[in-house]
Amino acid sequence: MIDFHSHILPDMDDGAKNVDESVLMLKESFRQGVKDIAATPHFYAEENSPRDFLKRREESYSRLLPNLQSDMPRVRLGAEVKYFEGISRNDDIELLKLSGTDALLVEMPFMPWTSRVISDVCELSMRPRTTVVLAHFERYFKFGAKKYLTDLEGCGILIQANAESFVKSSEKQKLMKLLKSGKVHLLGSDCHNTESRPTKMLEAKESICKRLGEDALMNVNRISKALMRIE
Repeated sequence: MIDFHSHILPDMDDGAKNVDESVLMLKESFRQGVKDIAATPHFYAEENSPRDFLKRREESYSRLLPNLQSDMPRVRLGAEVKYFEGISRNDDIELLKLSGTDALLVEMPFMPWTSRVISDVCELSMRPRTTVVLAHFERYFKFGAKKYLTDLEGCGILIQANAESFVKSSEKQKLMKLLKSGKVHLLGSDCHNTESRPTKMLEAKESICKRLGEDALMNVNRISKALMRIE
């Protein structure tokens, strides 16, 4: 499996507090069947420039790197970029793509979406060699996000859902329907630690396969591998 959304880098955001916790999270991810993981710490434009963020991220990763082992997933560096007005016109936002890919993970506003916001992210997705991925889409249902799915699909924007929401969630049934219809493209643990927000990729796999069969998960893995350019 591929985990497209995680907070495993040490002391980078509200995820892993230190290297030891990062190591435990990575080992647990591997135990649950994750072979590749996107490290996507929060990026807030009001707090950092992309270049300052990348410097912090490199320092965090450099502390983790000597501790990576064969019983851990391969780590790919990226960011979870909080939407800000004018994101499509920010040249440096390209720097926050998942390394070695065209994918940019975007966290949308936690308030009713507007056509202006949708237009902004669609313009972002129209940049050359840019694939916008919306993080944990189920968390926006209460803000009317589902009505924009056709518009987002038309812009080539991909949808990521959290593994936990396929296990125990009021949105589980809605997500299953979206996954079955091919409107959920990627899975992420969005794990932040080993206790209150651990990875639940294995539980999600079992839940999805039980409800929709293995083909649904295979399709997600196919899209993930293509996006991450994994042979």
